[in-house]
Amino acid sequence: MTTVVITGANRGIGLELARLYAAEGADLILGVRNPESAGPAPGKKLRLDVSDDGSVTRFAEALGGAGVDLLVNNAGVIGPERQSSEDMDFSGFLETLNVNTLGPLRVTQALSGNLRRAQSAKVAIISSQMGSLGYAKSDHIAYRASKAAVNKVAQCLATDLAADGIAVASLHPGWVRTDMGGPMADLDPKESARGLKNVLDGLTLVETGRFWNFDGSLIPW
Repeated sequence: MTTVVITGANRGIGLELARLYAAEGADLILGVRNPESAGPAPGKKLRLDVSDDGSVTRFAEALGGAGVDLLVNNAGVIGPERQSSEDMDFSGFLETLNVNTLGPLRVTQALSGNLRRAQSAKVAIISSQMGSLGYAKSDHIAYRASKAAVNKVAQCLATDLAADGIAVASLHPGWVRTDMGGPMADLDPKESARGLKNVLDGLTLVETGRFWNFDGSLIPW
């Protein structure tokens, strides 16, 4: 049975990914901040705050020695209300980096042993086109910077984990109608999740370390 770990899986894209993998019979382990109020997400729900070292350690300990075939680092935040070049909430900027950039690295490091126990494991990091250096807009600076930084983290993880047969992908989910994307966004979460899963289903070491759009096209770093 395939074991899939998804962070931030209680709503939006994470929830829809969980439903897709559950429909295939995967053993689902979901990292959520409040398991008691995680809602309709299928699978085993474990408490996880990706911004907290202790929480990540306890999450990894709860998994024990189980192999993990796929880790989806989905948990993220949009950042503070004030995040422009002229008016920045710097403590909020740091928290955004802590969640969006350091969080996926924390979780991947903590579960590295579990990933190595699986055969041909995969690591996904849900990033954003807003982090592409070729996409020159200046709103939501903290969010954009955190996603640009996590793209580099993904690239470095891909380099370091290739010897263990672990493929890594950074993924843009599209502009999705979630709490973060808002009601005017282009995509339904189900459509985004299906596209992301298609990319991950086809991911091998040949394609490791790339930045993918949900539709399967590549995005420049």
